[in-house]
Amino acid sequence: MSRLQILIVVAAIVLVAVMFFLPKVVVNKEDQGNFAKGETAAATTPEGHSEDDGHDHGAGEGATADVHTPATPEQLMELATTRARYNKATDDQARTQLASELGEAYAAASKYDSAGYYYEIAAEVRGGEKSYKKAGDAYYEAFTFAATQDRAVELGAKAREMYEQVLKNNPSELDAKTNTAMTYVASTNPMQGIMLLREVIASDPNNEKALFNLGILSIQSRQYDKAAERFRKLVSVNPSHLEGTFYLAVSLAETGESEEAKALFNKVKGMSSDPALAASVDEYLAKLN
Repeated sequence: MSRLQILIVVAAIVLVAVMFFLPKVVVNKEDQGNFAKGETAAATTPEGHSEDDGHDHGAGEGATADVHTPATPEQLMELATTRARYNKATDDQARTQLASELGEAYAAASKYDSAGYYYEIAAEVRGGEKSYKKAGDAYYEAFTFAATQDRAVELGAKAREMYEQVLKNNPSELDAKTNTAMTYVASTNPMQGIMLLREVIASDPNNEKALFNLGILSIQSRQYDKAAERFRKLVSVNPSHLEGTFYLAVSLAETGESEEAKALFNKVKGMSSDPALAASVDEYLAKLN
């Protein structure tokens, strides 16, 4: 996905990529509020996938091939071989198994939209929570790295479609619910996403993914005190959470808690050897000193 910044976030930090597509939000102390009108397009019908056209679904317009490490020659060979077997198979059981294998091969090559497509084919035959969860996770991964907003909306809708099958059978599947929430936040119905995140926190107050996403939403709406609350909870649950520690420091810096922010920024430097992250931390420290 785009590497653009969201508000105070410096470009060097590796963010949850979906943040680029988040609309402006106002999150009050109940995590509710009015959302400003964004430019998020309505979900479109996903592109059709022909099973026999030889097209690499992960490398088309708006796809994510350039965001990840290029596929190795071995991965490309496996993809070609498995796809050829899939296209030639006539037995339904064999095609379902090969569709699952194609999903695995595309996922290994970081072509997550294509992985989702083939996992979905397998899930529609096999059914079951795990099969749909695998398809949803692949589409969600593609969503978070989408190159355009339209593509993110499209892939988010596909992820939701898969997760709906998961949640229909298991409403307590909190990872699926959290991911569904974030696709809604990037849609024309962002409040639905906030409500789902609150449901996750109500079920599991220590859920790291939900705490992180709520904190990011609070930062984006410039509600740094609320963000600090979320990130403080997150790092109490997981003291080694790098992004949570960084954003807690950012939130505290923005609320005037300079000394604690500086201590946390210095802690972040000790948690990662990433030079881009270190440079961003130094930039914040320079502003606080």
